[in-house]
Amino acid sequence: MSIVTFSTGLSVCLCLGCRREVRIGHSLNKKEEEFVIKRRETVFQSLQKLNIPCSQDAVPHIALLGSGGGQRAMVGLLGSLVQLDKAGLLDCILYLSGVSGSTWCMASLYQEPDWSTKLETVKDRIVERIKGPQVSLTDAMAKLKKYYYGKDFFSLTDLWAAVVVTAYVKEIDEHTLTDQWDHKNPFPIYTVIDKQCKQNPWFEISPHEAGYSLTGAFVETCNFGSQFDNGSKKKHQPEMDMLYLQALCGSALADGKEIKKFLLEKIKVCSCLFSSKDPKAPPVEKCFQVLMDLMDMNLSVLNVKDPSALDQSIRTTLNKLGGGKHQLIFPIEKLNLADKQAAKRYMKQHTEDVCNNLSHWFRFWPFNKTALSNLNKSETRDYEDAGLLLNSPFFSVLRKERNTDLIISLDFSKSDPFTTVKQTAEMCKKLKIPFPEVNIPSEDLEKPKDFYVFKGQNAPTVIHIPLFNVVNCGDDIKTWRKKYHTFQDSYSAEKITDLMEVAGKNISNNREKLKEQIAAAVGKKAHN
Repeated sequence: MSIVTFSTGLSVCLCLGCRREVRIGHSLNKKEEEFVIKRRETVFQSLQKLNIPCSQDAVPHIALLGSGGGQRAMVGLLGSLVQLDKAGLLDCILYLSGVSGSTWCMASLYQEPDWSTKLETVKDRIVERIKGPQVSLTDAMAKLKKYYYGKDFFSLTDLWAAVVVTAYVKEIDEHTLTDQWDHKNPFPIYTVIDKQCKQNPWFEISPHEAGYSLTGAFVETCNFGSQFDNGSKKKHQPEMDMLYLQALCGSALADGKEIKKFLLEKIKVCSCLFSSKDPKAPPVEKCFQVLMDLMDMNLSVLNVKDPSALDQSIRTTLNKLGGGKHQLIFPIEKLNLADKQAAKRYMKQHTEDVCNNLSHWFRFWPFNKTALSNLNKSETRDYEDAGLLLNSPFFSVLRKERNTDLIISLDFSKSDPFTTVKQTAEMCKKLKIPFPEVNIPSEDLEKPKDFYVFKGQNAPTVIHIPLFNVVNCGDDIKTWRKKYHTFQDSYSAEKITDLMEVAGKNISNNREKLKEQIAAAVGKKAHN
């Protein structure tokens, strides 16, 4: 029997003997099965309104996918959904699945019961919020403190949630996924990956269950985070709130130098706002300076650059803070940049050492000794932004049990809009999962169109829609990509309006093509 503890602050027992709390199997959750039956009736009625002939048995299972892309994906998905609603196609959707930034949009939508029946009103509320002021630093830090003292396991994801995600979604959403579920909307699936899992790392979180999409191991979402022993709950942990879930799904800071630099800039802002003229106040600014130097030191080692100056700055500052009472354990002389693995191990130990030292002077320092020891246990599973492996949640709807007939892939990626669908085709071939062959005309690689259809025998039909294309952007595709690059401050009202319009055109311009493919999916299912 083994206890699996996630560095995101979640722990469950995944041993095969634990049948009572951990479900081992590939079948759908019973509640999802019940939802599908009811939703198929909604889809059937929608098809009738669209004058698409269909019997009850031939109702297709249609999944809408939102790729990653930060706030670009969040706004782009919202604009696409609004136009799907206006086109009368939204009620044809059975599953709505997202990665990274698309999950930020989903989280906002599902705050509203039956949002899909009043999307114009819900859209206005979301836009009004995200173009408004950011969450105050006081509120963000209060939330971070709440995470720190209210959880057994604290990680960078908590910091990312409170400091970065709030800057984009402009709210602290403390609802839970099970709170937000309403049967009148498409079934939501949030996706991440297991960083340590080399095969089938795809992990999904739905209103009912959280677990491995292809492997078939699940726990109830309301219990995801509690500790289990031999199938019985050993220690209860509250269900993660939606702010944390958005950070987990969009936790690309787990990898990537650019994102670490972005977080660093956010922390610099925090340090300025935290500075105090009160001589008796905690030395918060100096603690943040140590953190900035420590992050720069990690980046230097990743780039195989000498970090001696940064190390000296850290040691000098810590020495002044502690009056020489607390010394770092690991000397810089032990760092060997020529051995990348050894250098990585050194920086891990050095980071823990610095954080433990800081905890003497900064009581609210997130990485105290207990937290770090929990995070570094050998039983941990590390979950991160699925976009780091595949920037679209195809595998959540490619589960055989979901019987997906038609996939509408909305691609909000920062550059090549075909990477996601091509990678999925390659991965599916290796995993022997039915998926159509993907061939992109060479002339479309630089100048993508706005609508692609891929079909294959015994495989779902895939519609792929790049966000920026020659139809809605003309010859200015690169300009649009640059305007909406991933790492930038929150969008202005004008940027939000323009992006929603561009994304919406991909739906409104292709309404008839979408209807044709839906009708084709009905016909294919009727003959099988």
